[in-house]
Amino acid sequence: MLLILSVLMIVCFIGLLMSKKLSAMTALILIPTLFALFAGHGTDMGAMVTKGLRTVAPTGVMLIFAMIYFMSVTDAGMFDPVIKRIVSAVGGDPVKIFMGTALLGFIVALDGDGATVYMIVLAAFMPIYERIGLSKLSVCCLLLQCTGLGNMFPWGGPTARAAAVVHADVATLFVPMLLPLFACVVWTFIMAWLLGRRERARLNIRAGAPAAAGWVELEPKPDAGWRFWFNWALTVALMTLLVLDVMPMAYLFMLATALMFVVNYPHLKQQQEQLTRHAPAVLAVAGLIFAAAVFTGIFSETGMANRLATAIVDIIPAALGPYLALITAIISIPVTWMVSNDVFYFGMLPVLVQAAGHYGIEPLEMARAALVGQPVHILSPLVASTYLLVGMLKVDYAQAQRFTLRWSFITCLVLLAVSLLTGCFPFYRYA
Repeated sequence: MLLILSVLMIVCFIGLLMSKKLSAMTALILIPTLFALFAGHGTDMGAMVTKGLRTVAPTGVMLIFAMIYFMSVTDAGMFDPVIKRIVSAVGGDPVKIFMGTALLGFIVALDGDGATVYMIVLAAFMPIYERIGLSKLSVCCLLLQCTGLGNMFPWGGPTARAAAVVHADVATLFVPMLLPLFACVVWTFIMAWLLGRRERARLNIRAGAPAAAGWVELEPKPDAGWRFWFNWALTVALMTLLVLDVMPMAYLFMLATALMFVVNYPHLKQQQEQLTRHAPAVLAVAGLIFAAAVFTGIFSETGMANRLATAIVDIIPAALGPYLALITAIISIPVTWMVSNDVFYFGMLPVLVQAAGHYGIEPLEMARAALVGQPVHILSPLVASTYLLVGMLKVDYAQAQRFTLRWSFITCLVLLAVSLLTGCFPFYRYA
């Protein structure tokens, strides 16, 4: 009976999300509660959920303050001088323009929000693309790589979801992924170089060409002065401490946000305006993390997760069980394109984690493997910010999908290969 209920719960959860009958937050709360009642549980569900909340609370707090921090330093003009220098350095050479696009895209992607990347980068570079006649599909492809990889930062969403599911500290999950992510960044610049050379040949532009005739340089915003240097120093210090794991990630972001507010928004009214401005985006993401505590707490404490995992282990051929981390990484590429991150991480990953445990594969390793598909996930029709990008570039959505998919698939393969080489998760393991 427990197995039937667990399967029905997963099916209902995925079905209601994909059919858009319920939002992710309401489904995460209502569906497990309903099925726990069917399983005969009552007031003891409160203890289950409380246990789940304790595990995701640090992740939720980190996410809230990280989003406030990066959105607010962007508003404070932290990236404005960088934009000015990058734009002035690229000239009229397609290779340099695409390199500059990727560089600025990755810098802005630090805030984990794709819409911000598209708005800032295209505001700076759109006159250049149009003046020279560069391929908008190539631009779209490059920016999707930036956001797909930037989305993997702990405050971007998928990593926080995966950490919440396996009840792990986000830093412990994420730090080993830094080298694979860096390899993907390098690959993206190689991609920019390749696409830039293709545009050179198509437009018959020589290397190092000056700005095209009639160039109109963007007017930069006023320089932020000493606050610009303070914001960058604070951000570098924050990133260093995060990597060194000297203190909990949530507390570091709380400290950094408080310092950033005191310097950039010294008046109470200014701070309130910033919080009000970004509250909808922050609440939407943080609400999901805390709602996930209901799902994971009930799913685990009722015994459904263990029972379903045991059934999966019984079904999986013994020869494939030790490869579950690799299998999870591979299936994450198409599955996260077809379904939302909520469905994959909250609906499928817990089951895969439980099954992998029978073969000695750690939950953290499975969580890292589940992140491999993110460069392709950003192309999913379920990702709203991608529609903003194709709309701003005025390109056909289907064409953008076809053009970008092959490049994003290679990015996933780079992420997979380097993750295996650096031991983020095993190719094969048997307990």
